[in-house]
Amino acid sequence: MRKLPIDADYLKTTLLELLAIPSPSGLTDEIVHYTCGKLDAMGVAYELTRRGTIRAILRRTLPERRRQSPACAIVAHLDTLGAMVREIKPNGRLSLMPIGTWSSRWAEGGRVTLFTESSRYRGSVLPLLASGHVYNEAVDSQPVSWDQLELRVDEHMQCAEDAARLGIQIGDMVAFDPMPECLDNGYIISRYLDDKAGVAALLAALKAVADSGVPVPMDCHAVFTLTEEVGSGARAVIEDDVSEVIGVDIGPVAAGQGASERGVTIPLMDSAGPHDYHLTRRLLSLCKEHGIHTNRDVFRFYHSDAGAAVSAGHDVRTALLCFGTDASHGYERTHISVLVNLAELLALYIQSGPTLAEDRQRRTDTVEGFPHQLNPEQLVRQDTPLPDAGELVRPSESRSQE
Repeated sequence: MRKLPIDADYLKTTLLELLAIPSPSGLTDEIVHYTCGKLDAMGVAYELTRRGTIRAILRRTLPERRRQSPACAIVAHLDTLGAMVREIKPNGRLSLMPIGTWSSRWAEGGRVTLFTESSRYRGSVLPLLASGHVYNEAVDSQPVSWDQLELRVDEHMQCAEDAARLGIQIGDMVAFDPMPECLDNGYIISRYLDDKAGVAALLAALKAVADSGVPVPMDCHAVFTLTEEVGSGARAVIEDDVSEVIGVDIGPVAAGQGASERGVTIPLMDSAGPHDYHLTRRLLSLCKEHGIHTNRDVFRFYHSDAGAAVSAGHDVRTALLCFGTDASHGYERTHISVLVNLAELLALYIQSGPTLAEDRQRRTDTVEGFPHQLNPEQLVRQDTPLPDAGELVRPSESRSQE
């Protein structure tokens, strides 16, 4: 096992190409075509589900003496946040419903593309009270909510009939411009780094492994899901032979959090509960052994593909590897070095084999060989004996008579 060089230019170019393709949950076919093309170019085989979730497969190259060998899965999601037309107003403006969970604060002022059945239109998402010259201070005091926003399409639309003439209907999809910037100091700012930066890092890791020819000790499934932002994600795409699942996603940077725009962030718990003890410690050990900076964290309001796999009933160890991201679900910011570190760790993990040898068996009939999280010394209690309370409160006369 060795730390592989990651092509940072390939990673950045891939990220910008991913950002160029709109892919809110429910409008993901085109980004599936793009991602499959990247896998074809590096010679990595893959399978597609009916809806387009991709399961790429790096086959084991080391011989396996045992009858059974588990696979691992690394999961990143191609879908992003977005919106859908929920109402066409009498004045021709459009009300929106968010796709995914995100604040209308980040939608307000956004430039968007509206996709109809056969065409596309440009527009802006505005508050209902959009002009200070008309509404004065009410512009600043109006509520923050999706009900307080409307889409102004950049066409002659003065009534609902104008919208119908253009083919605009309820249910049309709205994609917000990502507006990416890659700065000379390494910072990358854009909407939808969640999770297109994670996808780019995973593709860069797969390319590094494929190009280097390093041994792969067990089948590795690189899974690209389509519905993580709306909650389902990896629920139906983890195969029975998979023993451990690693999610690749954002690590929210904020006061009180351990995530950072430096190194790889490894959360020990999120809203789905603690991640697997042995797998997370192994990933931390790989980082320490190979000089990759790490940050430990606990996420309070966070769901991922790894948690979705467990909630679907899969008996797998899970962990989460994150790139530190400021202002998550808004104008997000990370650093190219973080994405390179993440790709380095993913490439090391692909080379590392099962976390525990016993995981080769889906079921065992003995506890012998089952791992321990604590050693016997950690379980020894050193209780301080208490005196007899009855003796302490008995009258002194009674004690003297005895």
